[in-house]
Amino acid sequence: MLAVAGYAAYRGFRPSGPPAQPPPGCQVGTGAQAISMDTGQATVAATIAAVAARHRLPRQAVTIAYAAALQETQMQNLDYGDRDSVGVFQQRPSQGWGTTSQLEDPVYAATKFFAALVRVPGYAKMPVDQAAQDVQHSADGTAYGQWAPLAAALAGYFTGAPPHGVSCWYAPPGHADLAAVTRQLTQTFGPQGQAGVVIRITTDRSDKTENGSVTVVHAQRDAAWTVASWLVAYAQNYGISEVRYAGYEWNAADGSAGWRRAVAAQGQARGSIVAGLGGTSAAAAILC
Repeated sequence: MLAVAGYAAYRGFRPSGPPAQPPPGCQVGTGAQAISMDTGQATVAATIAAVAARHRLPRQAVTIAYAAALQETQMQNLDYGDRDSVGVFQQRPSQGWGTTSQLEDPVYAATKFFAALVRVPGYAKMPVDQAAQDVQHSADGTAYGQWAPLAAALAGYFTGAPPHGVSCWYAPPGHADLAAVTRQLTQTFGPQGQAGVVIRITTDRSDKTENGSVTVVHAQRDAAWTVASWLVAYAQNYGISEVRYAGYEWNAADGSAGWRRAVAAQGQARGSIVAGLGGTSAAAAILC
């Protein structure tokens, strides 16, 4: 997926219709403009958008980072590359980016990329390829430009403009590791608090069954869809089977259908996002 053929060619490579039980995968957008991704690419994209939200960076910063990641690795977190290059952006330990293990962590890699990007004067107003090249110092910086339209489209969806645009699908296991979700949310979006993207995280019992736990993530409204998309992209990693937010719901079992209008759950706070299947599996929720 995301073959190095540019946005126009890539748009033509999308499934005309998923099979009855499609293998795990993800889709950004719907209809003729839908963009197919594998789950690894979706988690990388969600992480980059999350790190940008953590540092209060504009959507254009995400677009630039996506263009660089698409050109360097097709948005994959690689443990190999040219010479000592590794990770999403093919950063090199020998060039002072960090250790190999650090650079293979997408949160760290994205943080380092953005730290370099914000030092580029006027980066948000210059051409995407020029801004990316000023960070990457590639042999051919113009190559980043071919990904600018696709990168901009992905950045819009993963930052919530338009909303409920990121959907993935897989067969839910019937349980979720909510403690791990909480840890990774904090590691990615930053410490909880009124000044953070994530204000606080709570875990409640959604019903009387043992498996009916719900994690509620109280997030800043302007980043809520970024957090919701992150939960969907990482759903398979942690066993999340449902996400709800702002009157919409996503379900892992039929995620290829995208987000749908939600039936308000009794007692559920208005404006919350819930991931999971109530009494049969764990859930995660976002409350703004």
